[in-house]
Amino acid sequence: MVLAERLALLQYLRKALAAYDDAFKAIVQKSYIHNKWFTVENTQKALYHIQTNYLDESKLKEWLAKYDYGAEKPPKKIGIIMGGDIPLAGFHDLLCVFLSGNIAKIKLSEKDKFLLPHCVAIMQAKDSRVGEYIQFVDRVKDFDGIIATGENANTRYLKSYFGKYPNIIRESLNSVAILTGTETPVELKALGENIFRYFGLGSRNVSKLYVPENYNFEPLLEVLHEHKDLVLHDKYKNNFDYNYTLIILNNITYHANGCILLTENKVIPSRIAQLHFEYYKNPENLVAELQERKNEIQSILASKSYDGLRMISFDENNRPALGDYLGHVDTMAFLERVGVEIKSIET
Repeated sequence: MVLAERLALLQYLRKALAAYDDAFKAIVQKSYIHNKWFTVENTQKALYHIQTNYLDESKLKEWLAKYDYGAEKPPKKIGIIMGGDIPLAGFHDLLCVFLSGNIAKIKLSEKDKFLLPHCVAIMQAKDSRVGEYIQFVDRVKDFDGIIATGENANTRYLKSYFGKYPNIIRESLNSVAILTGTETPVELKALGENIFRYFGLGSRNVSKLYVPENYNFEPLLEVLHEHKDLVLHDKYKNNFDYNYTLIILNNITYHANGCILLTENKVIPSRIAQLHFEYYKNPENLVAELQERKNEIQSILASKSYDGLRMISFDENNRPALGDYLGHVDTMAFLERVGVEIKSIET
């Protein structure tokens, strides 16, 4: 299968996502029953992003032009251990392996077992050769390289087991936002989307705010209250109540609006239904701190630029482009190197 054929199959999948027929709706519902964090609304958002940003033909061609995948090469077997924090979290990894002409051997997350196999089945119904390039396995073995996304608790295991092979092993990351107190309601609303989308479970979700001293939280809390319906979701509400109880019992100072709890904390990751914040005195020191902690951060959001930091606007983070790689590791460049690294290991 040549690159042009693989691109054509992805356009066929894109049309299927746009059509969103009864079979697709049934799979989305089945996924929700299996994992209540995967609400129909959130899965539809994930599917729409894939359709409009990852499968747009012109964007794909522009992205691929940066890499040397025009000439067909003998395929390598790439194991993919997928994350399951948000719906179709591993789609981009599969896209990279498939477009590079390699064979994907996929171990699905227990949290997300139905959506990706349905997408692959759509392409395979169009071209049976897809089954040669995309395989779902219970255990990843007989591979040339590995791409793994896991919780921080199990990345040590992944590194010890797969570390001798060419690999990308990602730890859990989070995103942060720098506020000045001059943000507009539109900007704060966009920030709210970055906090609450997918219940805050993704690496691109903002889990911590950096705010100036004497910051007035009221405008922010008022805008974030637009997401109050989240507490109607049982699992989110249980987390909110549990965290609220811990805060009260431990006499921790907090800000709240009925759907989110804000507590001062230097740690970047926060619990579900909770958001950390930290005061800063001057931007220069804050930039230095964030540079030191860059390995903990996926994205830094702000309404202004800061020298020395790669910033994105509040409305960009939930629309990552094809080249916005998780963990800032270029997956396509890694796949180009796999053959070379294998030879190095063998010698």
